[in-house]
Amino acid sequence: MTPALIIVDVQHDFCPGGALATKRGNEVADRIGALQPSYDTVVATQDWHIDPGTHFSENPDFVDTWPTHCVADSFGAAMHEAIGPAQAYFKKGEYTAAYSGFEGTADGVPLAEWLREHDITAVDIVGIATDHCVRATAADALAEGFTVRVLADYCAPVDEARGAAALEELEKAGATIITG
Repeated sequence: MTPALIIVDVQHDFCPGGALATKRGNEVADRIGALQPSYDTVVATQDWHIDPGTHFSENPDFVDTWPTHCVADSFGAAMHEAIGPAQAYFKKGEYTAAYSGFEGTADGVPLAEWLREHDITAVDIVGIATDHCVRATAADALAEGFTVRVLADYCAPVDEARGAAALEELEKAGATIITG
């Protein structure tokens, strides 16, 4: 079976011009959009905040607290226009921080359950941000027993050094990191 593609949080607020932009967000969105047709199964995660409590801060530390971003039903929460359609969208973080796509649901179905219902055993993970939601999603995919590859060139970090450290951490945990 071919892996499913999990697109993590490639939303307007995480791309240049957004509330919490990554430098390479638009580039990554374009690359992922071109990659999507090579997969039979594509799912996406979205930050979808209603009232995430202390996750939002007027004085964010950019590690645990953040400026307001990806407010449910806002333009900033919408997927980047370069991203094509997915079979399911897993919304996460309505009332919590929720970094991992495995904390999200699509029509009430959690991501791990949806993947198993579709006989998926391996996933390729791409998206934003390498050092936060990509890292958490890949770590949870491993914990759930999926074979995991992270396509590093299709990910954008908030911080380059933390992004590189996240990829090293994931590789040590059992993920395959694909570059180039």
